This record gives sequence, C-alpha cells and structure tokens, in this order.
Amino acid sequence: MDGIARKEAGDRLYAIAAGQEGLFTAAQAGEAGYSAQLLGHHRRGGTFRRVRRGIYRLVRFPAGEHEDLVVAWLWTERAGTLSHDTALGLHQLSDIPPAKVHLTLPMGWRKRRLRVPQGFVLHYADLEPKEIVWKGPVPVTGVERTLEDCAAASLSPELLRAASEQALARGLVDPYRLGEVARALEPFGGLP
Repeated sequence: MDGIARKEAGDRLYAIAAGQEGLFTAAQAGEAGYSAQLLGHHRRGGTFRRVRRGIYRLVRFPAGEHEDLVVAWLWTERAGTLSHDTALGLHQLSDIPPAKVHLTLPMGWRKRRLRVPQGFVLHYADLEPKEIVWKGPVPVTGVERTLEDCAAASLSPELLRAASEQALARGLVDPYRLGEVARALEPFGGLP
C-alpha cells in the first residue's frame, strides 16, 4: 500500500471510528482498506488497542461517555439495540445504573451459537424502525418500547412506576399505549 492509499485508508477508518467514540471492528477496518496484517501492525505499534475480540480503539481518540455501550453494540455486528434497563438509563428514566448491558437482537440471531460476554443480557425481537432512537453513537429502544419491555421482563414495580411517572410527566409517552405497563402495575395501583 503506497503512502496515498495508506492515508486514504486511515482517513476512512478515522471517519468510521469518530462516529463510534473512537471504536471500530476488524470488519470496518477491512472495509476502510486495512488488511489483517496491517491491523495487527498498528495494534502492535500502539496505534490501535484491542478492546474485545474483533473490536479495536484508536488509542489517541478521547474516551467517550458511552464507550462500553458502543463496544456492546459493535459486538452485535451493529444489529443489536440497547434496551430494557440499559435504555431506561439512557432515557434518564432511572437513576439506578443497570448491572448488565441489555441488548435486543433480531429474532434470526436466536439460532446463532453465541458466546455471550459476561455482563450482557440478550433479548430477541424484530424491532420496527419507529421503535428505535439514537442516543449519541448507539441505537436504543424508544421510551414506549423500553417501558413495555421492562414491564414484560418483570422489572420491579417501584422502578417501573417511577420510570413511567417520569416518562408521562415529561410527555414522552401516551398512557393509552402502555398496555403491558398498565397490566404489570395494576396490582400496585395502576399507571401513575
């Protein structure tokens, strides 16, 4: 690879990584023009740091607020969506940080034999585009879908009630579209 091609490949990779808090996958590096050997060369040379199998970070890129969530999303080959407790936090509907990263993957992923990293919880559903919003560099289930998923997953009634109250007070959801939440909270006084 000559100097011009190397610079162009570096620019393409930087553009990809800049939108992902300095992170990129080996596949994305390949698309940018990096061979496996060149990727290894930069890792050994300290330009790139391996974060997880197949996921790298530009060493000189500033650390991002949601770096761990970007790593989780990249692990799903950019097919997953942050959801459930994780999405509650991203929507600022819960002050309690989730103990694990919750991801919803397409139903077709159920058939895959995955080695799920420690700290990840996988859910499966084919989400509609209207059910997904972007919070910085990562896709997240929208507020309505997040509350419904949390209700279906039996989130504690106290947390579900508090999140629902906040979402309703901020005008983020229509109470008539929260059927699962209403059913889950019925024994505890119903929706706020």
